[in-house]
Amino acid sequence: MTALHALAAPLAVRAEVTQQLDYVLGILAWLVTAAGVAGLMIVGSRMALAVKSGEFEEHVNQFLMVLGACVIGAAAGPIVGFVL
Repeated sequence: MTALHALAAPLAVRAEVTQQLDYVLGILAWLVTAAGVAGLMIVGSRMALAVKSGEFEEHVNQFLMVLGACVIGAAAGPIVGFVL
């Protein structure tokens, strides 16, 4: 029975560490989501104001950059979870 406890002890420590890491990743995921929504709202409002002047292409590039950042941020959590 003691050998079984000796094998299970590192798993308990690892579960404790990953639980804390999951908590931090959850907070970061919410922050990335909030930043993505705020970024899309800012770019959208700039696009709405620029329609009158005809400078649409510049804002499309900004829109694509914000969407790319959202994809990278959304994919980071599952990639870290897979590696651990």
